[in-house]
Amino acid sequence: MVAPIRPRRSVLYMPGANQRALEKARALPADALIFDLEDAVAPEAKEGARAIVAAALAAGGYTPREVILRVNTLDTAWGHADLAAAASLPLDAVLLPKIENADRVRSSLALLDASGAPPDLPVWCMIETPKGVLAAADIAAASPRIGALVMGTSDLVTDLHALPTRNRLPLMTALGYVLLAARAHGLTALDGVHLSLADEDGFVAVCRQGRELGFDGKTLIHPKQIDAANTAFAPGGEEVDRARRIAAAYAEAERGGKGVILVDGRLVEALHAAEARRTLALADAIEERQAS
Repeated sequence: MVAPIRPRRSVLYMPGANQRALEKARALPADALIFDLEDAVAPEAKEGARAIVAAALAAGGYTPREVILRVNTLDTAWGHADLAAAASLPLDAVLLPKIENADRVRSSLALLDASGAPPDLPVWCMIETPKGVLAAADIAAASPRIGALVMGTSDLVTDLHALPTRNRLPLMTALGYVLLAARAHGLTALDGVHLSLADEDGFVAVCRQGRELGFDGKTLIHPKQIDAANTAFAPGGEEVDRARRIAAAYAEAERGGKGVILVDGRLVEALHAAEARRTLALADAIEERQAS
């Protein structure tokens, strides 16, 4: 049975040490929230951030948003304790940063399991280094519990010694390779963050680019970016109308024993009908999310 589509258009990082921000997140229209114990938290605040996140999750109120915890890496002083804490928290997933090989995924899952995590607790993997990009296919295949590959474009630009261009041409190879790995294994693919909050036009442009490439959504650093991401990664009205025409026409053709038809002057086969049905399912899921 195919799992229902979950909209992940906007996935907002929230600093785990900021209690007020975590409280405000309950009213934000983001599809998912990443409570961050890693980059957004200073070393001296990491122990306290873990407790703040636990208290916020215990208080609840985040539904229907997915809540994901980004932990510190296992080779830091906090990584093991973060995973142990994650095992007992009401989370939709755990985000593992700086994943560069499948072994790190499996060792992280083993630690979660040893700490009593639910056996079906998903992990998301951040791909943010050249080694991670080159190993993306192996990482995606490391476990059936992997739910998403998340681009860490800021770190990647630095490691590549690339320039942060507006068209992101230096990142195209990495974006495409990680997207291929995600799609080959049926995983969600999330685009990286846009660091310039003042560049609203640039943000809209990279959201459009990410959608055109095939990403499911974008990771965000500020609530002001949510609306643009939600718009960019949702099927538009014309797209939904065309999907309805394709799905209906192909269903009628199948009843008549036809496998290929023309819709609006374009050839439509089974793969196009399947993508149309996926578009309609996503549109329905977004509408349901907005109504809840």
